[in-house]
Amino acid sequence: MRPPISRARSWAARSVCSLALCATALTALPTSGPASAEPAGTTAPAAGAAGAPAAAPYSVSAARAALARLLPRHASQFELALVPRSGSADRFTVSGSTGRIVVTGSTPAVLLRGVHWYLSYTVGVDLGSPGDSLAALPDRLPGPSGTVSRSASVPHRFALNDTDDGYSGAYRNWDAYERQIDLLALHGVNEVFVQMGAEAAYHAAFQEFGYTGAELREWIPGPAHQPWWLMQNMSSFGGPVTEQLIARRAALGRRIVDRLRELGMTPVLPGYFGTVPPGFAERNPQGRVVPQGRWIGFARPDWLDPRGPLFPRVASAFYRHQARLLGTTTMYKMDLLHEGGNAGDVPVGEAAARVMETLDDARPGATWVLLGWQRNPKAELLAGVDTSRLLVVDGLSDRYDGLDREAAWSGTPYAFGTIPNFGGHTTIGANTSVWTDRFEAWRTKPGSALRGIAFLPEATSANPVTFSLFTELAWRDAPVDHPGWFAQYAARRYGAPDPHAARAWEWLRKGPYGTRSNGWSESQDSLFTARPSLTVRTSASWGPKAMRYDAATVERALTELLQVAPALRTTDAYRFDLVDTARQALTNRSRVLLPRIKAAYEAKDLVAFRARAAEWRSSMALLDAVLATDRRFLLGPWLEGARSWARSDRERAALEFDARSLITTWGHRAGSEAGLHDYANREWSGLVSGFYAPRWSAYLDSLETSLVTGRAPAAIDWFSWENAWNLRRDSYPVTPKGDPVALAVRVRDSLRA
Repeated sequence: MRPPISRARSWAARSVCSLALCATALTALPTSGPASAEPAGTTAPAAGAAGAPAAAPYSVSAARAALARLLPRHASQFELALVPRSGSADRFTVSGSTGRIVVTGSTPAVLLRGVHWYLSYTVGVDLGSPGDSLAALPDRLPGPSGTVSRSASVPHRFALNDTDDGYSGAYRNWDAYERQIDLLALHGVNEVFVQMGAEAAYHAAFQEFGYTGAELREWIPGPAHQPWWLMQNMSSFGGPVTEQLIARRAALGRRIVDRLRELGMTPVLPGYFGTVPPGFAERNPQGRVVPQGRWIGFARPDWLDPRGPLFPRVASAFYRHQARLLGTTTMYKMDLLHEGGNAGDVPVGEAAARVMETLDDARPGATWVLLGWQRNPKAELLAGVDTSRLLVVDGLSDRYDGLDREAAWSGTPYAFGTIPNFGGHTTIGANTSVWTDRFEAWRTKPGSALRGIAFLPEATSANPVTFSLFTELAWRDAPVDHPGWFAQYAARRYGAPDPHAARAWEWLRKGPYGTRSNGWSESQDSLFTARPSLTVRTSASWGPKAMRYDAATVERALTELLQVAPALRTTDAYRFDLVDTARQALTNRSRVLLPRIKAAYEAKDLVAFRARAAEWRSSMALLDAVLATDRRFLLGPWLEGARSWARSDRERAALEFDARSLITTWGHRAGSEAGLHDYANREWSGLVSGFYAPRWSAYLDSLETSLVTGRAPAAIDWFSWENAWNLRRDSYPVTPKGDPVALAVRVRDSLRA
């Protein structure tokens, strides 16, 4: 599993890239827009941690520039002004008259939050992620009736899972990240995890400890798999990476960090907690390492004992190079022994204390951010540090009942969080009623340590209603009326009230968005995307094994959406939701069809089997056709993004393999067979027709041959079959085709048959 890394050739420090290479990287990022050059203003963010480098001043111009991108036809009708915080809470106000909307706020990002509140609750349009109804905006914007004032109920509004950069797309360009940042600000987020470019700090730092750049580039995985390397789960797969790729990703990471700062948002960067390349102790005898064993079939990187004399030196080098490449911040995220790591004979509390000390040496007063997941953070870790310096972003707040975070985490400050998406699944649904019931109750209970929200889907750009509702929790001072909120959302989602839209969203609220805590925070995935079997119950090994809601709710929602007024069907949000709802209704049907195929096969009824198999194949063909009508459900852009970062055909092949494998086998044979295959399944046109449908056809053909011949079905080496697709270089469409309404009608009619 580990790459062969030879003995040190030089102990001299080596830069990750020459000045010329870094300058080239800055101008060579995949982008169609100019670099940001915001002028500094006189209003600075609230003081950061003591001793930490002062954040660059920000000005209202950053919010104006974002508005020009988001609302190009209407940006000039907004007057924006920064005002000091009153106390510690962020606050915005909205006032004005027709054509002159006045928004004040405590940061540029908060100004954008005020604009979004105005769009949602005065104009009645939606700017979601994804989908919007901006086409419904009038030429002159209406003035609000009086002054609207809102304050954030919690100081921390955190977003992005450690895995987002992998599952949402490690090969996005600046335009995509800029859009993501704008939408995060618009929804009131003020803390954003930034992984892009993190590998550059490791690449530079460990060249001071006996490794060549080439050796380290073998150790660093391909970009799509880097999140799990940063979490100390695996290494190398999808690599080696090139020096130019590292430099360009660092340049883009710096650009992301700078933009967040301009908007008054806090970039949250990875911290150093002890991951080292293979053979570290042999090259550095003072360094004691603890082997970490395996993670789902992958060999984990070794862990440098934080109590030893070498740990501070390595951490110092990491933070120094990270600052040079990406800048500094006041929040750093890291999790010791993530998902089964091995502490060996190292006391976890002492290790945590040393990790905090080295962070404090490099960034005095910085906050250590941890993920609340499984048994993390452990009681031993919390006992070893000043918990007031921590923030736990809880990924399980809505997944289980009976949670007491104050007792479990000894009063450590935490953010109420959710993971409504795993692996980038296209399935819809979330425990939204749990959010509206639980957040305010937890926030206001005596002795509460709740200090924020944390929106943590493993991939973004799906389930837009979850993003809108969850982030709004932090801007209300009373519990959200769940049915009432969905009714308002239905009215603005397509730009105007419509009875059919209202009924559609009421069905969705009662169905996929009305699930409760029962050990899951995500809905079931598709069986069309599962590795074929007559008894398969989920595509992803760790997903729900059965429906979490009544499938009829989605079918009824689809029927209602198809009756929405024609004038509202022109909005981007309507087209996205129609395709997504039709996709989900057809996907749910897979759980009805597969048992019928199984029954026909076991009855040895060849005629019935052929009919049921044909129905399965035709459903998958219809699914692919529906998906093909919307660019956000296309495989082609995912692959084109990976190719766009390459500078040679060899690198292009490696990056495309990295991108393909993540969404199919996930990794090599050992990891795939240990349960990772199809973990990142998603229903995309091209992936359905080019991968999932042929895989099912091969299986159904083997069963039919068995019925005809009377012999057992031929065994299929699924990993070899799947990995052959990973190694292909064929292209898929990057532009949509077909009529989504006509195809959604076909889906509706097929479900009635």
